[in-house]
Amino acid sequence: MAVQRIGVVGLGIMGAGIAEVWARSGYPVVGVAESADAVEMGRAKFASSVDRSVAKGRIDQSTADEINARMTWSQDFADLHDCDLVIEAAPELMNLKHQIFTELDHHVKDSGILATNTSSLSVTDIAAVTNRRDRVVGMHFFNPAPVQKFVEVIATAESNVEVVDEVARLAESVGKYVARLADAPGFIVNHLLLAYINHAVTLLDEGVARREEIDAAMRTRAKYPMGPLELADLIGLDTCVEILKTIHASMGSERFAPAAGMVELLAQGHKGRKSGQGFYGYSQKHVPAESSNPDLEAHVYEVLEDAYLADARAMRDSGYASEQDIDNGMKLGCGLPEGPFEVMARNGAS
Repeated sequence: MAVQRIGVVGLGIMGAGIAEVWARSGYPVVGVAESADAVEMGRAKFASSVDRSVAKGRIDQSTADEINARMTWSQDFADLHDCDLVIEAAPELMNLKHQIFTELDHHVKDSGILATNTSSLSVTDIAAVTNRRDRVVGMHFFNPAPVQKFVEVIATAESNVEVVDEVARLAESVGKYVARLADAPGFIVNHLLLAYINHAVTLLDEGVARREEIDAAMRTRAKYPMGPLELADLIGLDTCVEILKTIHASMGSERFAPAAGMVELLAQGHKGRKSGQGFYGYSQKHVPAESSNPDLEAHVYEVLEDAYLADARAMRDSGYASEQDIDNGMKLGCGLPEGPFEVMARNGAS
């Protein structure tokens, strides 16, 4: 089994980034979106990213021209017919993914592998609308895909082992660290990350601390690049709520029921940075605030960090993922300075 031509469906920020990963690595890539406008937006995102690499001296113009030449842009699923691997990167809506995979199953050659970039939905359920369930896997990249080095490869109970091996090998061949996982809600990263964000919003809802104090606690004490509420705004409150709903529906744990403060903001149309307003306003550049209450800062840090580390231990103890995969997921996928087990080792815990 040799993958020589790759397709990407859905040309938002993530899809365009995934297409860039493969085009930079020498693969011919077909990018497909649902409309001419969506195709042009994807093409513009792709070109802008490549141009930035030229401007920063990472590649020369001739290399950029070669990368651009490897791309074919289309609105027609039929143009994916000879792709060996097609990766879907559409929004996290099961009905939409079902529509796309029905089309892919019809148009992509029988030997083609179909992958979904879903961050939380059931790969098993997505594969169910196809006649090639053994050739469907999850292949979850992190944003921005050309930069972030972590990929979760998810196998369903019906996925062919050779197909999973090939997808994992491909990801490793383009410089990604691969965690091979079973199909479970949120996989590694979103399971741990969204529990942490939701917990932080709950502390805000309960009046334990103000938003600035919660975020400052994790930036200062945990040395995270941003606080949990700032991160929720960056991810998008709509995305956070949808992922939490998916995990909550599957697991039943109330810890994953979207916190009221996040749901209320979303009901008002506030989605975070993408809409200009979330937990913070973004009409001007957001400047992180510092905490003026060290004792409260220490309390918030302890509460959030203890719960996060407990979740990581539970994931390891369940056998779902190794300490190494969990640590690499949180560092390479989220940009955290340390993985949870590295933190525990430093603190003499396990």
